[in-house]
Amino acid sequence: MKKSRSENFYRLFIFLIALIFIQCADNSARVVTVPRDITITPENAYTDLFLDSNNVESFIIQKNLDDSTAALMRNFYNSRNYQYAWFVDNGLAQQAKAFWNLHNYYINYSRDSTIYNQYLYELMNRLMNDDTTMQLSKNILEETEMMLTQHFFIYARYAYDGKINPEELQWHIPRKKIDAITLLDSLIKNKGANIDDWEPVNPQYKKVRSFLPLYYQVQKNNGWRIINLGERKSLRLGDSAQVIRQIKNNLTLTSDLFLNDSSIIFTPKLEIAVMRFQKRFGLKQDGVIGPKMIAEMNVPIEKRIEQILVNMERMRWLPARPGGNFILANIPEFKLHVFKNSAKVFDMDIVVGKEGTGTVIFTDSLKYVVFSPYWNVPRSIVKNEIVPGMEKSNNYLDNHNMEITGYSNGLPIVRQKPGGNNSLGLVKFIFPNNYNIYFHDTPAKSLFENENRAFSHGCIRLKNAEQMANYLLRNQPEWTPGKIDEAMHSGNEKWVNLKEPLPVFITYFTAWTDSEGLLNFRKDIYNHDQEIASRLFRP
Repeated sequence: MKKSRSENFYRLFIFLIALIFIQCADNSARVVTVPRDITITPENAYTDLFLDSNNVESFIIQKNLDDSTAALMRNFYNSRNYQYAWFVDNGLAQQAKAFWNLHNYYINYSRDSTIYNQYLYELMNRLMNDDTTMQLSKNILEETEMMLTQHFFIYARYAYDGKINPEELQWHIPRKKIDAITLLDSLIKNKGANIDDWEPVNPQYKKVRSFLPLYYQVQKNNGWRIINLGERKSLRLGDSAQVIRQIKNNLTLTSDLFLNDSSIIFTPKLEIAVMRFQKRFGLKQDGVIGPKMIAEMNVPIEKRIEQILVNMERMRWLPARPGGNFILANIPEFKLHVFKNSAKVFDMDIVVGKEGTGTVIFTDSLKYVVFSPYWNVPRSIVKNEIVPGMEKSNNYLDNHNMEITGYSNGLPIVRQKPGGNNSLGLVKFIFPNNYNIYFHDTPAKSLFENENRAFSHGCIRLKNAEQMANYLLRNQPEWTPGKIDEAMHSGNEKWVNLKEPLPVFITYFTAWTDSEGLLNFRKDIYNHDQEIASRLFRP
């Protein structure tokens, strides 16, 4: 069976399910001191080089290391009885060379100079290129050993854990926790081999990262040209125009067109390239070049690189290993994806919160299916929409199938009765959370025809809620498709407990790769990218 175009993306993010059972440790939690392993001696060590523990303490004081890094330093060297990690008797160890190459690669692709250390950089270049280790004095050798260890812990924090605390950005999915000592021990044990398997990042991170060299090369060559259709509203197969030559050049730069064609004719191969571009940007794949496509094509290369780096930062927050059953909704994509045993079952178009009432990024467990639901109208909507409507028309509540059930602080408590015109449609799906967000049906089906589907007050509307209900209740025999349809149209609210609650993840990614290896982009509808960029790329 052919896989959906975005299946690869979401297969790579199914690791999120494990987070339901994980409580992330507080970064400020007290670090347990690892006892010194005195079983390691010069006779059984892989090198004769050992540090003086007093010198490690002096280094910590001299460098004014923070408590967390100082604890890592002590525990790491205690666990190896102060045996050197980066040098062997005749020079740099293989793991030192592997780490330094990885460190330089990180700085190159991230363009992050935060961890750059001029003194260590020059020293390591000498050691890497000239192998002058044995010419170093004992003090310099010892200092370099400790500086490399300190630098590794800084590197791991930036490259694998993330530079930004996601909670500060309303990202409420638990963050992965890097065990930097175990990571370093693994690097040493494997002597820097199999780095691809060693790096604690998910495959999606690496796939997105692989596009950076292409985009940096385009940037180096002054980017792509700005396209102006002029008086033409669109271009399609068979058309002829000078601007087509420029469009072909741009599509070649983005690897959407694999043909050196400088003609001004809209050819069948250009149509294929246009549809490929449209697919990558979530546009209607009609093969017609129009204003929406041109707007995406004209986004500067610098902005696209920034967008890639911002999403890589998000990907650093997430665990690396996939597994489990869950529902994942990616807000900028306007799609929901259902997984069972790590395999995707189906996708579904969704409508998400509009800007200003945006859907929150979080995780919880879906526990209830509610047929023929009442809609308990939020206070903000009552205040801003219902009360003004009531003031204009005495029949407002009857016309909207609503009723007042009480008052609170002078404001009516309003609910909408079950029925076909109920704002929640015929069924809703509850995953209890502090944000009052849930999935639900909707009578406004026409909204799903839009490419940008940010219209709701924060909850997520499903295009085919009945399909979701049938899937969730498939293992509860009493709920046949016929019974589900009957309950949806009964007009009487009924709550059903799921025997097996299903984890739900509401995520926000505006760049990823799909199952065909294509780099996808979406609009930053809530300006979350902008918030991260302001922290990542501070001058």
